[in-house]
Amino acid sequence: IPFFAQGSHQACCSIKELDVFKRACEIKVDPDKPLEGVRLAALQARKTLLVPTPRLRTGLFNKIVPPSGATKEILRICATSQGIKEYSVPVGLDGKARVDLVVVGSVAVSEKGWRIGKGEGYADMEYAMMVSMGAVQADTPVITIVHDCQVVDIAEELLGDHDLTVDYILTPTRTIKTNCKRPKPQGIIWHKVSYEMLEKIPILKSLRYREKQAGKDVTLQDECSDLASANTPAALNEKAMAENPGPWAAMGSAQIGQHHVESDSLSPGLEGSGLITTVYVGNIPPSVRVSELKCALREFRVTPLRLNWQGAQRRAFLDYKDKATAESAVSSLKGLSLGGNTLRVELAKNQRNKGQVEINSQK
Repeated sequence: IPFFAQGSHQACCSIKELDVFKRACEIKVDPDKPLEGVRLAALQARKTLLVPTPRLRTGLFNKIVPPSGATKEILRICATSQGIKEYSVPVGLDGKARVDLVVVGSVAVSEKGWRIGKGEGYADMEYAMMVSMGAVQADTPVITIVHDCQVVDIAEELLGDHDLTVDYILTPTRTIKTNCKRPKPQGIIWHKVSYEMLEKIPILKSLRYREKQAGKDVTLQDECSDLASANTPAALNEKAMAENPGPWAAMGSAQIGQHHVESDSLSPGLEGSGLITTVYVGNIPPSVRVSELKCALREFRVTPLRLNWQGAQRRAFLDYKDKATAESAVSSLKGLSLGGNTLRVELAKNQRNKGQVEINSQK
């Protein structure tokens, strides 16, 4: 997103004159450099400021929380990319965000409200994810800040149904109300999402799982293209493997007090190698059953070698064959919500030899 030093401050400050800004309590502003002045204006007005995480790698939002009694200079720092790192806390899918105003960066925009970004689709995806979370409504205003030279004619055929439009354009010299009638994205268009994008944006997996549980069609782009060959022997075999519970089918289970341990037949060589790495899963609601967690692990393709379920302590431990596999599972499960809670997922703090974990030290 291009930064323009001359006139950027005037363009950003003009947002304070808009009624939609004055009425807003919670504002989402992209982390782009040209929007730094908007982030500062939101903080100075004591509004809740949400900033998307870079490339959505670690979640959707960070909430900027200035220190108590922050000076003007500290607020200026909070509005910068460095301040976003130092003065923010993550907001999970169950964070109940209610965004009143969305501010995005643009490469180009038309007076009709049609917008072009960098081409990677992150702003469009962020908005679609907010719709899926219930964080924005159909009438939530969207503003972009650009230089006058970035306001150009854009052919409508360049736009797709996933593209975000804007309601206001602020430049150093003008405030443009677009009166755009083109609908904004109504949610995530799953058939345009690839497996690659799903791997790059872990929180997408959580949203997809949530929408699948609600009965929505979450067929991915890659899955659509595979339908033509769905009845080949290889495809049928893959389908059978996907429907098979995998390690769960071979697992024996036993109740040990309040613990529930499920394990496949680990080879003696592997179990004794000391390579097994354990993942801690916490903040599990009392209402969630082990079967729900197992279902999610299969859905996210991170089925462990062994699962140690401790529902009474609202936690579980997952054993994986090595650290790389465990870290991949942690990344995939980031942001996973079960029973209304975003789970806490991380490598278990005290790894022991032979893959054992000191469970009592994990708080």
